[in-house]
Amino acid sequence: MIEQTVMTVIQWDYQEPAQPLTEEGLTGSVSFDVMKKRNEIKKGLGVRFNCEFSFEKKAVLDYIAEHSYVIDFEDVIDLTELRNMIQNSYLQFKEKYDLRKLNTVLKDIPLQAFDERMYDLAPILGLLNDE
Repeated sequence: MIEQTVMTVIQWDYQEPAQPLTEEGLTGSVSFDVMKKRNEIKKGLGVRFNCEFSFEKKAVLDYIAEHSYVIDFEDVIDLTELRNMIQNSYLQFKEKYDLRKLNTVLKDIPLQAFDERMYDLAPILGLLNDE
């Protein structure tokens, strides 16, 4: 059985830009990290997403959120399940961003699309399925 914890915002550093935003000066990126988790009775995967926006090379937003998947030892995670887990995590990350951005100059700026197929997920499967 796979359970997941609540997506928690661990950092939301927002700096109001001195000038109005323009698309030409705005840059953004989204990245993700994973961490193996394990105790005597369960295995797991911590997932952390990070979004950064800069305007004219000055930081506007640094946003980080994370949560974990808790998995029974006997469960074997395949590539499709792992992709679903990462997609689900990203959707929760995006949902938190969409709510918080409403009070910022980024209110009309969507997060960069995230495509987990761009990453080699085999090492993550190894973290989850090794003994």
